[in-house]
Amino acid sequence: MKNKFTNPYLYYIILTFAFSIFMVIGCATSPLAISPQAPTNIHGIYHRIAKGETIWRISKIYNMDLEELIRINHISDVANIETGQLIFIPYGYRQSASNLPQDDFIWPLKGEVISVFGQAFNNMVNRGINIKPYRTKEVVSARAGKVVFYSPNFQGYGKTIIIDHQDGFLTVYARNADVYVKPADLVAKGSVIARAGSTGRDKNTYLHFEIRKNHIAQNPNFYLSH
Repeated sequence: MKNKFTNPYLYYIILTFAFSIFMVIGCATSPLAISPQAPTNIHGIYHRIAKGETIWRISKIYNMDLEELIRINHISDVANIETGQLIFIPYGYRQSASNLPQDDFIWPLKGEVISVFGQAFNNMVNRGINIKPYRTKEVVSARAGKVVFYSPNFQGYGKTIIIDHQDGFLTVYARNADVYVKPADLVAKGSVIARAGSTGRDKNTYLHFEIRKNHIAQNPNFYLSH
């Protein structure tokens, strides 16, 4: 598919503006408690979570809005959903296998999440997650796509890569020590694109990772398997 961003300078300006807004604006949704009870006034079915299944994939299976699925099930922390847990699907019906997403997101780095989406971190609201590597610092592409942006020091986040997945989703990989790709490169899911590092006064090594849909920051935990 042809990349719709044909002017690199214009694309840089758009991303700079969007990135700044996303890092400053706080999380608008209030915390919710997990509840096993389904609404009594809505007809629906239950879905039992399979191993490795994400909330995003479940929403696609039933052709349901992701945010609505989270809201109606009172899910406050998708990192705590468990295999075998029941999720209520209002007016639910399964999509055919041909309509399901074939390219789920994978973790870009094996490590510990030290700052979650919406959390205040270094005097800013985190619009992604920060991952501290366990051993290897290799950063991989979370999905297949095309590298559309690179900056050696983007908004103080050091070496930053943005990959366009050609379906409205972008992923952002920041605070890299080394980068192995360049704009216009096509990358496969799981291919090594960088090595996590540090930047500025914060000498701790971790990756800042974002998932955006139509340039709006999403909670990566909705899309990553736990």
